[in-house]
Formats: sequence, C-alpha cells, structure tokens
Amino acid sequence: MRTLIVSEFISLDGVVDSPGGGDHPRAGWTFKEVPFLEEVYEIKGREQQEAEAMLIGRVSYQEFSPVWPSMTQEFAEYNAMPKYVVSTTLGEEALVPEWENCHLLRSLDEVAALKQGDGGPIIVHGSATLAQGLAAAGLVDRYHLLVFPVLLGSGKRLFGDETGPGTRLDLVEHEVYANGVVKAVYDVVRAG
Repeated sequence: MRTLIVSEFISLDGVVDSPGGGDHPRAGWTFKEVPFLEEVYEIKGREQQEAEAMLIGRVSYQEFSPVWPSMTQEFAEYNAMPKYVVSTTLGEEALVPEWENCHLLRSLDEVAALKQGDGGPIIVHGSATLAQGLAAAGLVDRYHLLVFPVLLGSGKRLFGDETGPGTRLDLVEHEVYANGVVKAVYDVVRAG
C-alpha cells in the first residue's frame, strides 16, 4: 500500500488558504509576512525527491497547471511524475497538455484504489477541501506541516469537522527555524 502524505503551509490558527497568492485578503502570507529562510523549505525538496505521484484537487490544479510546467528546474520531479486531479466537474479536455502525465479521478474510492496499488508515496499539495475529505475517509497516512507564526483569523482550514474527532497523530520529525516557522511531521495513528 502506498503512503498518502498531505503537505501544507499552515498558519498558527490552522488556515491554509492562499499561502503564495490567491483570493484571501492576506494572500501570500508565507513570504510577505515571514522572513525567507532557505532551510525552512528543505522538506519541500525532499518531498519532490521521495514522492512518486501527486494528488491535487480541481482548484489547486487550475492554479498550478498554468505555472508549474514552465518551472523546469524548481519542479522537475513534480512535472515528470503522475499527477492525479480529484474532481467531479473537471473534464478531460480541461487538462493542460503542457503539464504531462495528468489523470482525473472522480471519487475518493478511486483515490483509495490508487493508494492500494504499487509504488511510492503520493503527495497532496494545497487542496484543503480534498485534504479534509481524505482525512474523513481515513486515507491520510502522514502530514508535513510548515507552521507559520501568523494568525489569519479566517480562510480555508486544514482540519475541519470532517477530519473526525479523536484522530491521533504521532510527531515523527520537527524543527524550529530562526524566523519562527515550525516544521512538524505527523504520522496518523491507526486504531488496532
């Protein structure tokens, strides 16, 4: 079985909305409000090296697909790996031909089947709504969180009511950086 990892930039109050840009009033909060330190993003490079597939929702796909294919140095591995877009509304014709190896999945059951297959880790970027659905379905195995020392107050949150009460996480890696960002890697503890 493949490991499904949700990777997020998250504010201290749990918001994952528009960390690099978007519609949130404080869009871009990861670089506008916190000093940049290259070492904070080491985990992002590691994710790209270790993952063998990417899973994203429709909105994240529509934000990433016009940009990432042209970022050949920054996202070489992501651009080459299979990308699975979970959407009930997006049609095959909407997939950007320049972003190769993209496939549509129509349900969490299809995600579960993908996870049951052979291969390495599947990484989920962005896609707060998808991440909540995956958690509610018991499909998330690990969280890679970069917690930024900002309070946004409103916006899409990673953990909602759908996450389910009583989900237990085991901290397996952490680091605190000089700019106040905290890396926290959690494994989901399964009952039994």
